[in-house]
Amino acid sequence: MTVYNKDIARELESAVPLCLQEGYDNCGWQVGDPDAPCTGVMICVDPVPDRITEAVAAGCNLLVSHHPLLFHGLKRITGDTLVQQAVMAAIANGVSVYSLHTALDNASDPWGVSLEMARMLGLTDVTPLDADSGAGAIGEVSLDVMLDLSGFVAKVKEVFGSPVVRVSDPLKAPCRSSGIRRVALCGGSGSSLIDRAVGAGADIMLTSDVSYHRFVDYAGKIQLVDIGHFESEQCTKSILYRIISQKFPNFVAKLSQQESNPITYL
Repeated sequence: MTVYNKDIARELESAVPLCLQEGYDNCGWQVGDPDAPCTGVMICVDPVPDRITEAVAAGCNLLVSHHPLLFHGLKRITGDTLVQQAVMAAIANGVSVYSLHTALDNASDPWGVSLEMARMLGLTDVTPLDADSGAGAIGEVSLDVMLDLSGFVAKVKEVFGSPVVRVSDPLKAPCRSSGIRRVALCGGSGSSLIDRAVGAGADIMLTSDVSYHRFVDYAGKIQLVDIGHFESEQCTKSILYRIISQKFPNFVAKLSQQESNPITYL
C-alpha cells in the first residue's frame, strides 16, 4: 500500500489539529508536494539545510519538524539566508517539509509538549497551565519525594540533557524552606505564562528564553528555571515519532541523529 505525504499530514492533524496554533504561527505544510508518495519521514526540531541533507541520505522525502521553516514571509529565494537555503535544498531534492510548532505546544494529552515534559519529570495531577489555549502545564511533585532547588535542578539537567541551567536567586526562592511541591512548565519560550504560574501557586516555573528583567521582576514570587530552548523541545521528536509510528507501524519514520543544539556552552 502506497503512503502519500498527505496521509502522514492527515494523521498528524488528527492528533494535533492545526487550529490549536497561535495566531502568529505558520503550522502545516511549508514546502513540497502533499500528493507525492512518501519514501520515509525524518523528524527534527529545526528544518535547516543540514536536516534536508540528512533526510535525503536516509531515503526520506518528508521532513516533519517542530519549528516551521517559513515563520516570516519571504520576498525572494536566492540563498542569502539559512531559510532560503533550506527552501532551495528541499525543492531541489524533492523533500517536503511539514511543521507543527505551537499546535503541538497547545495539544491535549498525550501529545502536548509541556505535558510531555511533566511526564518526563514524573509529575502527577498534571493539567494545562492555560486552560483556554492548552499552553503550558502544571503538576505536583510526588508526595514521597522532597526536592530542594539543587536536587530539582540536578534532576532537570539529567532528564532534559541541559549542561547548564539559569535560575533566579535561590536565597529569595519562596520554596526555599518548604521544598518543591508544585511545578509549572512550558516548552520553548514560556515567559508569557509566568503570571499564570504564580497565580496557580507554582513553586517553580520551568521554561526557556527568560529575559534578565523577568528574573529581576519575579525574584521572591516564584523560582524561575531556564533550561534552554533546544533542551525544552527535544521531546517534540519523540512525540511526533509516536504519532506517526502508531498510525503507520510498518512505515519508515526516523529521528534525526545528527541534530544538535545550535548553542554551545563554553
